[in-house]
Amino acid sequence: MSLQVYNSLTRKKETFQSITPGLVGLYVCGPTVSGESHLGHARPYVTFDVVYRYLSHLGYKVRYVRNITDAGHFEEEGREAEDKISKKATLEKLEPMELVQKYTNLYHWAMLQLNNIEPSIEPTATGHIVEQINMIEKIIADGYAYAVNGSVYFDVEKYNTDFSKKGLPYGMLSGRVLEDMLETTRDLDGQDEKRNKGDFALWKNAPPEHIMRWKSPWGEGFPGWHIECSAMSTKYLGDEFDIHGGGMDLQFPHHECEIAQSAVCNHKSPARYWMHNNMITINGRKMGKSYNNVIKLSELFSGQHPLLAQAYHPMVIRFFILQTHYRSTLDFGNEALQASEKGLKRLIDAYENLKKLEVRSQKSEDIVLEEHILKLLNELDEFMNDDFNTAKVLANIFELVPTINSLKHKQLAEDALSIDVIAFMQQKLKLFIEDILGLKNIHATDSKVDGVIQILINLRKEAKAKKDFVTSDKIRNELAVLGVQLKDEKDGTVSYSL
Repeated sequence: MSLQVYNSLTRKKETFQSITPGLVGLYVCGPTVSGESHLGHARPYVTFDVVYRYLSHLGYKVRYVRNITDAGHFEEEGREAEDKISKKATLEKLEPMELVQKYTNLYHWAMLQLNNIEPSIEPTATGHIVEQINMIEKIIADGYAYAVNGSVYFDVEKYNTDFSKKGLPYGMLSGRVLEDMLETTRDLDGQDEKRNKGDFALWKNAPPEHIMRWKSPWGEGFPGWHIECSAMSTKYLGDEFDIHGGGMDLQFPHHECEIAQSAVCNHKSPARYWMHNNMITINGRKMGKSYNNVIKLSELFSGQHPLLAQAYHPMVIRFFILQTHYRSTLDFGNEALQASEKGLKRLIDAYENLKKLEVRSQKSEDIVLEEHILKLLNELDEFMNDDFNTAKVLANIFELVPTINSLKHKQLAEDALSIDVIAFMQQKLKLFIEDILGLKNIHATDSKVDGVIQILINLRKEAKAKKDFVTSDKIRNELAVLGVQLKDEKDGTVSYSL
């Protein structure tokens, strides 16, 4: 079975064919580093890490580009017309690029904990101002943007009039109709500068108090959000590339605007396949500041958030995300995460048992069982080829767990499965658990480090016995900062390496 990918643009599964045989260009919208990475960042980057891993497994040479937005990321102008980086830098009394470096480092740390492979290229918006200005100049020259008061706006209605005839209407990705969008657009500050309500900013004039600013043909200012990705994807992946990924919340306006900008400059949609992961909720509610339920990844790993009953190992978060198909909604709650923690432990324990199995039988004495095992193993490839269905992959792997444990504990005869089938199962599970799903053994630590941690666990136990909770909490919290999570269980305290 060849790889099938659900294309958000056509709203159906399509057989994947790369533009250049053997090569894949993958672009994923990265974070805005005006603050610490939160739970909403975990899902898309784990999702596309698995896409990257699987395409590489299929033999493709993948150029994975994931940008860093470190300037100019304002919402629709007027709602938050200031640059998020500038605003946060002022609040934290830091230079803007000092703030950017701080949160970029924290983002990289979180991605490492989640075992995400680094992208091939990680361009920044501030490093590509020239490319963005060049693209804006071309859009103006072609008649699809206009400058006013030092800002530049994309003329959506003119674009739609001309490009609808070319099969590239504005709204083609999100399914929205331009007339409906114009009717529902809110009145925002700065609307009087625009020809039409739906026009979006390519460049914004910087007021005197604005910290981050660059010279341009239209005066000093900063780039719009959408133009950044168009400029960087074009530079590193060309006029048309294979896959553009991101969260479903980016379909409109961000990705819709990317298509329009690139269509003007390159006369085609930038990506052949558009992939979007669905949204997450927390205890059934959308994550947002108004609900006071934004959970930073460092809080998730340390348990330091009012909504968390405990700390959760990064591999538990990764496993939890992969248990649901990327296009389905995913609700984070303590009960679900605790169930995933138990499930992951059961899976990893069985996998470790499988690696240690020594079976010498050349022939199986249980043909029915062997055929069932082979069916489960062969379906792993089919499920991944069916739009990266990690949920079904994990379900099949869990069906293998009772057999593995029964062989380990001698509840099944040694000759129940042949040596070839055991070897095939070992090979397949290594490939899928470690290489494709990217799951690691959360109990694996260095023996010397284990000894030091055990000393600290004992000191913490003594502190708790003396009701010295300040010292007890300090040991736990400082270990968490160093990447070691302590968890109190009924049989004692155990440690996990983050």
